[in-house]
Amino acid sequence: MRIARFAHAKGMSFGVVEGEPEAGPQGLTVAEITGHPFGQITFSGVRWALSDVRLLSPILPSKVVCVGRNYAEHAAEHGNEVPKEPLLFLKPSTSVIGPRDAIRLPEFSKQVEHEAELAVVIGAPGARRADRAAAERAIFGFTCANDVTARDLQRYDSQWTRAKGFDSFCPIGPWITTGLDVTDLEIRCEVGRDPEEMEVRQLGRTRDMVFDVPALVSYVSHVMTLLPGDIVLTGTPAGVSPITDGDTVAVRIEGIGELANPVVSAN
Repeated sequence: MRIARFAHAKGMSFGVVEGEPEAGPQGLTVAEITGHPFGQITFSGVRWALSDVRLLSPILPSKVVCVGRNYAEHAAEHGNEVPKEPLLFLKPSTSVIGPRDAIRLPEFSKQVEHEAELAVVIGAPGARRADRAAAERAIFGFTCANDVTARDLQRYDSQWTRAKGFDSFCPIGPWITTGLDVTDLEIRCEVGRDPEEMEVRQLGRTRDMVFDVPALVSYVSHVMTLLPGDIVLTGTPAGVSPITDGDTVAVRIEGIGELANPVVSAN
C-alpha cells in the first residue's frame, strides 16, 4: 500500500495511491481516507487523479533521526572508518519538505551536497527499548529521503547540527510504502538541469548497509523514544556530490518511487 499526504481544493488529506507508478502519474489516482493512516484504513469515497492534487511530505515527524556512515564506501570516500555502533544525529522537523518543494541553498555554505537514503517511518505505538522483533513491528513503512548536507559547514563545525539542519534540508516522499522487503533494494540519485539528461551520482543497494533496518530502529529506541510518524534515515551510499542553483535532485528507491526536488539559491 502507498500512503500519501496531499493538498486538494478542499484542504489536506491522507490517501491511498492506486495504480502502477511505472505507468506514469497520469495513470494514478489517490483515494482519500478518513483520519490518520496509523489506525484502521477507512475510505471516504472521494478520489482524485494524482495530477489534480499536490503531494506533500507524507508525514510530519516529531524528529528525524539519522545514521551516519552506514555504507562502507560512503565512509571511505570521506576518509572515515565504519563505526562500531550506529552513529546518530538529528535533523529538525522544520527541515522536512515534500516532493517538488525547493531545496534552498543557504548563504552560509559554498558546498551543499545530496545524500539519497531509505527512510523508515515509525507507526503506532512507536518504539522504546525495542528488541529486534519489536523494532520490526514498530515500522509502518518506508519512503525516499535526501539528507541534504552543507559539507563545508560539517567539516568546519565538527558536529553536524548546522550542516544538516537548515530549512528544506530533509526532502521526503513521494509517499509511504508499506509491506515492503527492504533487505536488497536499489537506491539511485540523479542530478541535472534537463529531465532528459540527468546524471547518476549515487547507485547502491540496501544490502550494503553496515547495520540493517531492524538493528537501527532497535538501537535508536534504546537512546530515545520513537513516536508514531518519526523518521529514521538509514545512511547513504557512496557518490555524494555538490548541488547548485538550477539543479533538480531525484532520489529513486526500488519498490517505492521517485522523490524529485529543485534546487534554488536562498539569497
